Amino acid sequence: MQNGIRIAVVDDHALFVRGLELLLPEVSGGRATVVASTGDAAYAASIVRNAVPDVVLVDLHMPAPGGRHAVAAVRAAAPRSRVLAMSGDDDPAVAVEALRAGAAGFLPKSSDASSVLQPLLAAIDGWAVLPAGLLDVLVDQGRTRAPQPAVDLAEEDRRLLGLIAAGASTGDIAGKLHVSDRTVKRLTASLLRKLRVSSRTEAAALAGSAGLL
Repeated sequence: MQNGIRIAVVDDHALFVRGLELLLPEVSGGRATVVASTGDAAYAASIVRNAVPDVVLVDLHMPAPGGRHAVAAVRAAAPRSRVLAMSGDDDPAVAVEALRAGAAGFLPKSSDASSVLQPLLAAIDGWAVLPAGLLDVLVDQGRTRAPQPAVDLAEEDRRLLGLIAAGASTGDIAGKLHVSDRTVKRLTASLLRKLRVSSRTEAAALAGSAGLL
């Protein structure tokens, strides 16, 4: 486990950001630090290029271009940074859109600061971080969108899907399959097309609900 966790925050609520700046170092014993923040979604890509954070927390309810745009922009600008979307409401559709844009997980803004550290560590380790209620929604969607019987995954596709479902990062998958990170991304994109889903999280939910493993 790494010693320091660099966090960037994209949120237009200044008091919430300040609270994270003060509380995260306290609850993490100094390991988690907010190194950059912006209240403008249009500047999300810029701050992550400069700060090189491990995790980026993005509020989904921001003025245009909006939180979903910020998630996608951060993913394009800093592929190695893990993005966790945040929201103050319970609408699962908003969280699902963020996951489709490339977020690695979702955190309710109602979460207590002391409970945020473990999801941050899990995200860095390559896990998808989701509240139980949102996971139930994704599983239900997976049942309704399960592949047709004609979809027959090859053994290498099933192994890749198993690694994705286990929360393995791109680097971990590359090491286990003895291929490059670029090859893993290409194989993952191909697998998502076969499964007719748009993200690793949806693929993992589908794998469990449809019995693909």
